[in-house]
Amino acid sequence: MTSTRAVSTGDSTLDSLTYAPTGAILPKHRIFAYYGNPHSKKMGILGKYPKEEMLQRLDEEIKNWQKADPATPIQPALHLVAISAQGLPGKDGGYRLRMSDKTIKKVIKWGNEHKAIVFLDIQRGHAALGGEMAYLEKYLKLPFVHLGIDPEFSMVTGAKPGTKIGSYDAADVNQAVQFLSRVVKENKIPPKVLVVHRFTQGMIKNYKNIKLDPNVQIVMDMDGWGPPVLKKDSYHDYIQKEPVQYTGFKLFYDNDFRKPGSRIMTPEEVLALDPKPMYIQYQ
Repeated sequence: MTSTRAVSTGDSTLDSLTYAPTGAILPKHRIFAYYGNPHSKKMGILGKYPKEEMLQRLDEEIKNWQKADPATPIQPALHLVAISAQGLPGKDGGYRLRMSDKTIKKVIKWGNEHKAIVFLDIQRGHAALGGEMAYLEKYLKLPFVHLGIDPEFSMVTGAKPGTKIGSYDAADVNQAVQFLSRVVKENKIPPKVLVVHRFTQGMIKNYKNIKLDPNVQIVMDMDGWGPPVLKKDSYHDYIQKEPVQYTGFKLFYDNDFRKPGSRIMTPEEVLALDPKPMYIQYQ
């Protein structure tokens, strides 16, 4: 991938960034992402350690995956929870907290400096998906910034986030695809990657109605934690049996060890899955 002048976002801080990958990332590259939020050590590896140590760990982990599959180059990524579900409604009843411009720009700057793409993840709570995507649009104009949406915290039943597992319908995924496709066309930038998290049957409804778009690369990401046998079964039942486009797999530095005798899967074990995941995320 080469770097070119980034598209204008109307924000001088963002427009000073220079990392601009050209062309579609998948399937020529495997994306390898560290997930979390710099304000929380518990939310994921992205915020567990200081910036430099976190990036060093990212690079070291990538070496393990590159060794496991030397034929597929790896694209580093930072996956920020940019809109976080909350247990309280907030002023507008949205049950979510939008990260400040300062926080989002900070992580985007880390990505720019490290030649890493950046994902902005939405946990919408009770807020409308369209409004949350609009909040992030100025960032998504950058060629190296992509989107994640998390059905777990899409509370269509009206329940509080964290009390039940939420869901998205194919229509919601299509809404995100159409939004990203418009951003791509209007700004003449490479295709966007859309990561959709999933670890239960009910999290994604009517998957056959999800419509592909040449401007958006959809990754269905097996996001559950637990022992290898459970993770493999979930991948088979909810990702392999209900294919959309590309597949992803999530690993947990802490939660995958929570059950007695459990452990984190090796790169070789994950790459033995069918289909072979093209997006790898560590939390």
